[in-house]
Amino acid sequence: MNKQQAQERIKKLKKVINYHRYLYHVLQKQEISEGALDSLKHELYQLEQQFPELITLDSPTQRVAGKPLKGFKKVKRKLPMLSLEDVFGQKELEAWQDYLKRLIPGQKFDYFSEMKIDGFAISLIYQNGVFWQGSTRGDSITGEDVTQNLKTIESIPLKLEIHGKLPSKEIERNLKREIDPVRNTISNGVEIRGEVYMEKKDFEKFKSTYANPRNLAAGSIRQLNPRLAASRPLKFLAYALITDLGQTRHSQEHQVLSQLGFKADPGKVCKDLNEVIDFWRDITKKRERLPFQIDGIVINVDDNSLFQKLGTVGKSPRGARAFKFSPAQATTFVQDIKIQIGRTGALTPVAHLKPVEVGGVTITRATLHNEDEIKRLGVKIGDTVIVDRAGDVIPEVVKVMKDLRTGQEKEFKMPKTCPVCDSKLLKPAKEAIWRCPNPKCQAKQKRYFYHFISRGVFDIKGVGPRIIDQLIAENLITDPADLFELKEGDLIPLERFAEKSAENLIKAIQQRKEITLARFIYALGTRNVGVETAQDLAEHFKNLENLKKATIEELLSIKDIGPGIADSIHSFFREKRNLNFIDRLLKTGIKIQTPKFQVSSFKFQGQTFVLTGSLKTLSRARAKEKIRNLGGDTSESVSKETDYLIVGESPGSKLNKAKKLGIKIIDEKEFLQLL
Repeated sequence: MNKQQAQERIKKLKKVINYHRYLYHVLQKQEISEGALDSLKHELYQLEQQFPELITLDSPTQRVAGKPLKGFKKVKRKLPMLSLEDVFGQKELEAWQDYLKRLIPGQKFDYFSEMKIDGFAISLIYQNGVFWQGSTRGDSITGEDVTQNLKTIESIPLKLEIHGKLPSKEIERNLKREIDPVRNTISNGVEIRGEVYMEKKDFEKFKSTYANPRNLAAGSIRQLNPRLAASRPLKFLAYALITDLGQTRHSQEHQVLSQLGFKADPGKVCKDLNEVIDFWRDITKKRERLPFQIDGIVINVDDNSLFQKLGTVGKSPRGARAFKFSPAQATTFVQDIKIQIGRTGALTPVAHLKPVEVGGVTITRATLHNEDEIKRLGVKIGDTVIVDRAGDVIPEVVKVMKDLRTGQEKEFKMPKTCPVCDSKLLKPAKEAIWRCPNPKCQAKQKRYFYHFISRGVFDIKGVGPRIIDQLIAENLITDPADLFELKEGDLIPLERFAEKSAENLIKAIQQRKEITLARFIYALGTRNVGVETAQDLAEHFKNLENLKKATIEELLSIKDIGPGIADSIHSFFREKRNLNFIDRLLKTGIKIQTPKFQVSSFKFQGQTFVLTGSLKTLSRARAKEKIRNLGGDTSESVSKETDYLIVGESPGSKLNKAKKLGIKIIDEKEFLQLL
């Protein structure tokens, strides 16, 4: 091959390689295998080695990292890389819009909303369409030249090419002039800004060294050895076209960026704040399933002329805000510590907090678990503490900010007697929890009633804690069996009960007299027996009489039942008081459905599933039933024995644990496909 032939072949190879780079890194499509693409790159490399004078800056071979640098050169830019002011919640967002309307009275604003990727901000300059210089944000005006490191990132095109239709003829005309290597020799360049980031799956192998993907991305780009940056799977997402090509709206910039070969969030044009909030909520739901980390959305006034007119204040533009997700942790004050008594008599210290928003919910209380946890944390009344929700329903105090103490804080001491019935508390050996042993303790009774009527048990509609408290206060009920013997005449004299409401309540109670064996077992409130254990007991013993007669040895033979649980169950059915209660329930007309559990196939045999979050198409109970019907097992907790974690909306901490253990994570759609 002579030089002219090589030149023509190189030109075609570069075009084909760039096309497939665009397909893979921007459109996430693949028309040829990675092996085939690698062989094209290899051919290009061999030709360039044969004719080194044909090597250009935009060649895909120039992504190869060069020699280590002695230091980074400083880069000064004309337009500063501004940072964004954060807003949390709808009220702060509305206050921002009111502020804009005061600045430009009578003006209606529309907005462009896009995901705020948690990455490392950089600026790219293209001269005559070829990548010329890349720099960090720095102090907004002066950054560091990290061009060599950025060249190693495949999703940053080395040459700008137009891949599709642009928003206007003017933009197309100006862009073609800017990237024309022949006609344009005095170009000021095309500047594009965005974030370097790493996907969650790629970050897993680095997590022992770096706290999060953003820190790793920043650390990689600021390495003096480009080979180190090249060895890390970094990506780039463009969010702004700085050069004026005739674009009139920020949304147009995203269209141009996509057509130039960059990955850019398509975002959404929102005509008002209601649409912005809807977009934020939609992204919040999708957040955990995204391949990269985001910490909110960015909202820009879409009209560029209005954006410029609003100007800047400090280092932030007035026309843009970062609408952040509510943090999983926040600081607040412990105003008091009070004791909560559970249905089994367990005493839990609860911190009463100055209201604070955590994970999108206003938190006023957080569990302190037990006396040992209070000692471990060293928490006092009046302390500033960090509260964590992290996807879980129950917030907890995770750290005390001892450096912020004033000396006015008070120590909390666990009581020696029950705060409700004054019985002497007991703490069994090897347990951390104090308990009230009095079976007639009113606090225990209330909690047990709340459990009994709850959704996962008898699910009595229209009967909530307030009505239960009222019925107990009027001495109409002393245990749940009394609920099924209530008559309309018992209720009509009570406050807030008219004839119709009394009739509806009695009807709601009577309609719940039929219950599955698993729910009935769970309803009994035996210590250490949760939903999963109740299901296992129902499937093993088939009826209540068999369970009553069960020996410790037989209980221990059931999967996931250890000595502590077996002893609780065995002891429960040996107490006359408990057996009398069961007899009373059955005499009121409670009918226990015999489980009709049948394995239809052994597709999931030997596999254990855990669920987190809520499913759209079926309840969690139904999902578990389907798994068991196919021979699989379900569990409430993630462990090394877990085969699949099924993730619904608003997942909890099980998701993070599954990631750490390398458990296969599937969403609802994938689960339904498995079924």
